[in-house]
Amino acid sequence: MKIIDAHMHISKIQSFKQTAETLSFVDYSIDGLQKEYEAEGVVAAIAMGVTETIPGAFPDPEAETPMGIDFDGPVPNEFFYCPGINPNKLNEQNLLLLEKSLQNPQTAGIKIYLGYYPYYAYDKVYGPIYELAKAYRLPVVFHTGDTYSERGLLKYSHPLTLDEVAVENRDIQFMMAHLGDPWVLDGAEVVNKNDNMFADLSGLIVGTAKDISDKKQSRFFDHLLHALSYCEHYEKLLFGTDWPLIGVKPFVDLYKDIIPDEHHENFFYKNALRLFPKLNMVLKEDS
Repeated sequence: MKIIDAHMHISKIQSFKQTAETLSFVDYSIDGLQKEYEAEGVVAAIAMGVTETIPGAFPDPEAETPMGIDFDGPVPNEFFYCPGINPNKLNEQNLLLLEKSLQNPQTAGIKIYLGYYPYYAYDKVYGPIYELAKAYRLPVVFHTGDTYSERGLLKYSHPLTLDEVAVENRDIQFMMAHLGDPWVLDGAEVVNKNDNMFADLSGLIVGTAKDISDKKQSRFFDHLLHALSYCEHYEKLLFGTDWPLIGVKPFVDLYKDIIPDEHHENFFYKNALRLFPKLNMVLKEDS
């Protein structure tokens, strides 16, 4: 089975390096990631752009828009990315640089970090971003739910705040990262209600296969199972790892178990092609 990782990170920000070293124990390098992908049949991936100007600063108010994927060397052909938005850095020059980045064949969408930056999805500051997304027919990805930083503000990242944006921008497709975890039932309702709202199931756990196994012995995944049974829009749910927060294989195995077999091809592969059409140019698929 072919797999697309619709949400991962390649960045030099300090928290990702520390997580790889102390929690997930992955080889945090392009070579390490590609070996994991090859072993699990991952044929393409979408990196979410994020940068910081000094170690440990993310969410960094000084990071320039667009925030890219920050590593040494060329981007592998099978890696796409969504440039990240710092709403504090949206002057004319930033917007011109963002628009130029959207013309890159490997730019799959745009990433907005709700909660990390204190603006709601419907704030007018993001108006120019939605106009660019509409002009270039690219999806917008929102961080939702818990933030991987104590400096995040959760009220801005609650999934219900996306409903207004989805209603007011019917000609843009959106992806709710993490299904709004831990508010996944609310996230499921926003996906259920709005035809233009998708969601990935990345980042619901940080650690290793053992951590997943331990949590399966408790009620940790009950809220996710409830949300999936409520929504049932498997044609709009995407696989993602949020690597390096966890290795590729543990997350693939988890969702092979949770997602009904008849929806595996859509969840792991085809839905990403539908939402991110630029992937078709490399994978030569007709979504």
